[in-house]
Amino acid sequence: MVEKIKKEWFSNIKGDILSGIVVALALIPEAIAFSIIAGVDPMVGLYASFTMAVIIAFAGGRPGMISAATGAMALVMVPLVKDYGLEYLFAATILTGIIQILFGVFKIARLMKFIPRAVMIGFVNALAILIFMAQVPHFIGISNMTYVFVAITLLIVYVVPRFFKAIPAPLIAIIVLTAVTVFSGVELKTVGDLGIITQTLPSFLIPNVPFSFETLAIIFPYSISLAIVGLLESLLTASIVDDMTSTESNKNQEARGQGIANIVTGFFGGMAGCAMIGQSVINVKSGGRGRLSTLIAGGFLMFLIIVLGDLVVQVPMPVLVGIMIMVCIGTFDWSSFSYIRKAPKSDALVMVVTVAIVVATHDLSKGVIAGVILSAIFFVAKISSIKISKNQEATQITFNVEGQLFFASVDSFVDAFDYKVENQNIYIDFSTAHVWDDSAVGAIDKVVMKFRENHNRVTIKNLNAASKKLVDKLAVFHDPEGKLSTH
Repeated sequence: MVEKIKKEWFSNIKGDILSGIVVALALIPEAIAFSIIAGVDPMVGLYASFTMAVIIAFAGGRPGMISAATGAMALVMVPLVKDYGLEYLFAATILTGIIQILFGVFKIARLMKFIPRAVMIGFVNALAILIFMAQVPHFIGISNMTYVFVAITLLIVYVVPRFFKAIPAPLIAIIVLTAVTVFSGVELKTVGDLGIITQTLPSFLIPNVPFSFETLAIIFPYSISLAIVGLLESLLTASIVDDMTSTESNKNQEARGQGIANIVTGFFGGMAGCAMIGQSVINVKSGGRGRLSTLIAGGFLMFLIIVLGDLVVQVPMPVLVGIMIMVCIGTFDWSSFSYIRKAPKSDALVMVVTVAIVVATHDLSKGVIAGVILSAIFFVAKISSIKISKNQEATQITFNVEGQLFFASVDSFVDAFDYKVENQNIYIDFSTAHVWDDSAVGAIDKVVMKFRENHNRVTIKNLNAASKKLVDKLAVFHDPEGKLSTH
């Protein structure tokens, strides 16, 4: 336990502190922007980012991952805030956390294994595109100097690390270019232009809503949606950070941690949040690896607001835009273009559809769910091919079945036999086949019945143990001894 704490908290102190500072600066405009999307005061998103990051640093299952207010969650909240107000949002956030804890207790993370690689690639690429699209309003068509500062920022974050790595390049870019802006008087959009930052700490509150079934009926649909979207994004982001750092994480602990963080957030006036792919990538690329980086990100965010609020509002947006563009470039899986050419067409299509749906709807859950369903359909279509070969000897006919017999392949199975034969000993050999479900047993019943109508004697043979157990249990047409003729 001591070794684990030391590894997760104190094995990379300098890197975690510096990366946490960079992330805190990058969190501010994002939190404000997502608050505006949700239709709430900017401080609601900032408080959420503070509490989520601090709590998840202790309770999460993925060290070094950043959780805060996110756009995906903000989109789900819009109707709730519009129709019922802010207090109902706080109540929904608390219920979201309770649901996520239950998901973690029941080990919902095991469902991650059903998300194919094509969907993961699509998810990552869609996030990169969405992050870039979110930056466009902050630098396109504003001023020539905006383009210059974005370009200089990108130059700093890509060139400086080749010669100097003691301080993360994004932090250098923020400090240097903010100073240049302040002292030169260059006209640029700043963080302060996004919204008013109140220099106060969050305070404990109990949502001012009626404690009734009517309230529960109002917030539950939003809470379950927030819980699912939040966990989906968090667990996928955890997998991405796992790959980037070549380490493992506890996904069920992460689900419980997200729940605890959201409960606390709701009681401190914040909106529901989850893991952020963009800020998590910034953290990793800036050298952050441990829980300390997440704690510093949350703590320094509040320090910036309370103590340095007057300076923070002067940070130029083009600098933060440049850093987020770096995140987009680093997040996007550039091997996807060769993947589309080399991978099976079904996998390539799944990846493209996932990207298209996420980008079109700005809803990560819809894209991922669509990708998983499409993958399942392609998989079923692929394995539903079943082959029947026929060997005839005098009064004996053997049909060799090859493939997987289940609901999607039963029609092909039934149609593959010649039922015109009469007075024959018919053997249906399942040596290279497997019977999966009731539909498959029903199809075998149907074939046996059709052959028996012409006075044939039918024997099912060479079923594997699992298939034989299923057939013996569910088959309708039995032989005189009480079972379908099998051996």
